[in-house]
Amino acid sequence: MTTTEGGPGRGEAREHALWQLQPASQREAARDHLTRLRQHGGTYRSIAAAAALSPATVRGLASGRRRAQPATATAVLTVTSPALPRSRLDATGTRLRLRALHVMGHGSARIARAIGVHPVTIRKLVRGDACTVSQQLRDAIADLYDAWWDKRAPGRTRFERAAATAARKRAITGNWCAAAALDDDHLDTPGYRPQYGWQPATGTGTAADIHPPHHHNHENRP
Repeated sequence: MTTTEGGPGRGEAREHALWQLQPASQREAARDHLTRLRQHGGTYRSIAAAAALSPATVRGLASGRRRAQPATATAVLTVTSPALPRSRLDATGTRLRLRALHVMGHGSARIARAIGVHPVTIRKLVRGDACTVSQQLRDAIADLYDAWWDKRAPGRTRFERAAATAARKRAITGNWCAAAALDDDHLDTPGYRPQYGWQPATGTGTAADIHPPHHHNHENRP
């Protein structure tokens, strides 16, 4: 029997039937796996290339706006993080540098102003919400860390003193270690953990203000 004009063909009807029989847990597993791949630096385009799918299909699966066909879910589940091209870097070292700066009283807002990004970007990295970071932002934070790692935040005004105190309190609460306790040889190794926790640090002086050039524009996400 032939189909009517515009109606579903035999292959499409079979695919739809298979989708209906597909366990919801498999579709959810595919979405969860896709979320993990994204957290580890995968983009819709790179994941789609690895799974032999279109970026629109992968994006639709992630958002839940598009039905996940059985073959789509299976293809996504076969993609592994090491197989994806690396356009982003592990955020371990960046996070530890930022936390060490907090020990010295440099809060997220002050750090953000110095490198020209939104404070939310820095807060996400400090909290550990972001697993990866762009190379440009990683390098900017590393340069700032090199300049401020042993310098206290200034306390010229009541506002500056309050901000520095808040940053130090956060470091104490989180048991974050100062720069002197970090191993520079392993700082950027994924999964690296310092051997020591928080210790008071007075530094060797007060950090100078850093103002990025007006044309300097880092991305406003980790």
